Amino acid sequence: MAKGGFLHKCKSRILNILFWSIISAAFIGPGTVTTATKAGFDFQFQLLWALSFATFACLVLQEASARSTIYSGMNLGQSIKHHYMGKKAEVPVLILIVGAIILGCAAYETGNILGSVEGLSLVFPKIDKRWIVAAIALIAGLALSLKSLRTMANFMGSFVFIMGITFITTAVFADPPMGDIVHGLLVPTVPDTTGAGLLVLGLVGTTVVPYDLFLGSNVVQKDTTIKDMRIGIFVAVILGGIISMAILAVGTEMTRGLTRDAIANLEFSYKLLSNTLTLHIGQWAVYIFGFGMFAAGFTSAITAPLSSALTANSIFSKEAQNNSNNSSGSTGRFKWVAYSVLAVGIILGFLRISPVPAIIAAQAFNGLILPFVSMFLFMVVNDIEIMGKGHLNGWFSNVCMIIVTWVTWILGISNVVNASSKVFDSFKFQPDNLFMVDCILAFIITALISYRILHKRKIQNISILETN
Repeated sequence: MAKGGFLHKCKSRILNILFWSIISAAFIGPGTVTTATKAGFDFQFQLLWALSFATFACLVLQEASARSTIYSGMNLGQSIKHHYMGKKAEVPVLILIVGAIILGCAAYETGNILGSVEGLSLVFPKIDKRWIVAAIALIAGLALSLKSLRTMANFMGSFVFIMGITFITTAVFADPPMGDIVHGLLVPTVPDTTGAGLLVLGLVGTTVVPYDLFLGSNVVQKDTTIKDMRIGIFVAVILGGIISMAILAVGTEMTRGLTRDAIANLEFSYKLLSNTLTLHIGQWAVYIFGFGMFAAGFTSAITAPLSSALTANSIFSKEAQNNSNNSSGSTGRFKWVAYSVLAVGIILGFLRISPVPAIIAAQAFNGLILPFVSMFLFMVVNDIEIMGKGHLNGWFSNVCMIIVTWVTWILGISNVVNASSKVFDSFKFQPDNLFMVDCILAFIITALISYRILHKRKIQNISILETN
């Protein structure tokens, strides 16, 4: 009896972790593969610490999003809607959220499908890419038609496990130097090279994805406990971080042992990556890495439309609690949004546009909306009306969220300034000076937001005490 109970508990834990792997399935896409391999290509292991911080930031925000749903009975979209209900900012905020998430997911979807096509093309170079796009579209469409959200999550969780094995296996056989890995993890450095700071932010932006926060809150089951949620998210996000680090390690193979001048004359490409893996490890590594990249793109090709549909459903639903806990959604709105986002990726996939620019564009858009989503989440977990007095963020959680929010604002401001500098030639900032200005401006914005949120929390506390 005791043995049976232990086995049942282990099975339950494994299924819980498999279910929450939908989060790592969402953020490990072609964007992660491209950014992480480029970080390894340009700077070897020097930026591993950025992935460590990104994993920490993802843990902080995902846990807060899921916890707010468990305690409030509302998913993140509904909580934000409740926070602004009756205020002048209600309609603009809801339009910003829904529009940004749907557009962001559509942008990601293009990169997801193109990236998964590139992955399979490494394995099957002679197959016409249009046939691969068609196959991916068909399977993704069938997966989105599954009625059970848990079935869909477990399906993608299995893919994450396979994807993790492929990337980690490839990294291990590359035999990376452990001393450099430890140094890169523990010693934060930003190389004195143009683009290094932006690549650091790119590693954060490709790991902490806005739509992933809405997805995490939407998949919370009615009977989910805080303990099970935290175990599931912790394992899923940590696994995702390890996979991302393994991808970076593979990227270092392209320039390991080369001088800085030699690296400057190389141009990053999937073809170069394929040739390097063949030369240093063997042809089998190309096949494994290619399938891993396909799995990364394919799982994200499902989670992007799923997230956008669940977010739209939760914002416009009149019910206090979204029914998506038990199903993937059966309303006309859900299907329309999900398949529209999928269609964008399919159409651009058939047009065979270059995958790297599409992926970079999606990450830039992600950088613009991430600080707003982080700010809204910070508001929600400190709102007594939503969380209840006994479940508000503690001081340590708030400090972590303030740090993460600050970094997301740096990411957002950097994207805006960089875009502006390309439009207006009069902006002649040096990269280092520009990055410092971004950090200071982001700090000021984060300080003002934090004061406003925590001041409102204090007023709510005083009001409750006076009422009692």
